[in-house]
Amino acid sequence: MALYELVNKGPIERVFGAVKAGKESRIYWAEGKGGEELAVKIFLTSSMEFKSSMRQYIQGDPRFKIGKDYRQIVYTWARKEFRNLEEARGAGVDVPRPIAVNQNIVVMEFIGENGVPAPLLKQLPPGDFDRGLFLEVMAAMKRLYRRAGLVHSDLSEYNIMVWGSRLCLIDFGQAVSVRHPMAEGFLRRDVGNLIRFFKKMGVDTGSEEEAISWLKTE
Repeated sequence: MALYELVNKGPIERVFGAVKAGKESRIYWAEGKGGEELAVKIFLTSSMEFKSSMRQYIQGDPRFKIGKDYRQIVYTWARKEFRNLEEARGAGVDVPRPIAVNQNIVVMEFIGENGVPAPLLKQLPPGDFDRGLFLEVMAAMKRLYRRAGLVHSDLSEYNIMVWGSRLCLIDFGQAVSVRHPMAEGFLRRDVGNLIRFFKKMGVDTGSEEEAISWLKTE
C-alpha cells in the first residue's frame, strides 16, 4: 500500500528491479514522474534482528521517540533516514537527495546511471587511494559533525559512493544527533573504520586522535 501511494500520488512513475538486497532493506531502481532515476529503499518489517539493533540509535536521539510496536519502530527508522539526509544535505554534505518517505519506504536520488549504482569506495582501484582522497572523506565527516550536528554511526568504505567528482555518503538510518549519549563512541568507530581502511590501502592517515581532534575544531 505504501509503495502504491508513492506511485499513484507520489514521485514514482515505475519501479524496476532490485539493485541491492540486505538483511535490513531492499533498494530498487525506479523512474520518477519527470523521467529522473530514483532509488527506492524499502526497510524490511520482518527482520527481528534489525529491529532490535535499531533501538540504540533511536533511543537517546532527542529528535525521535521509539514506540513499542515493531512496525512503528521501522517506520520511525525510515523517517529518521529521510530527516538525516535532509539535514546532512542542508549542511553541504554530499548525500542522495531525499525526495519522499512513506511508512517503511524512502525515495531518494539514484547515485549512478541507467540502473547501475556508482561504485563504493571499497571498489575503487588501489591506485586511486591517496592522502587527498582521505582528506576529502574527513572533510565530509567534519561537515556532517560540525554543520549538520550528526554522526553517521556506521561510516566505512562500504557506504561511501564515488560518482565522477562526487564523494557521496549513504545509509543514514543509524545516524544520530551529536547530543545522543553514544555519539562520541559512534564517531570514534567511524573514524577508526576509515583510518584502518586507508592505512590498508597504503595511505598516511595520521592517528585516530589527530583525526577526531580535527573533526571537532572550527
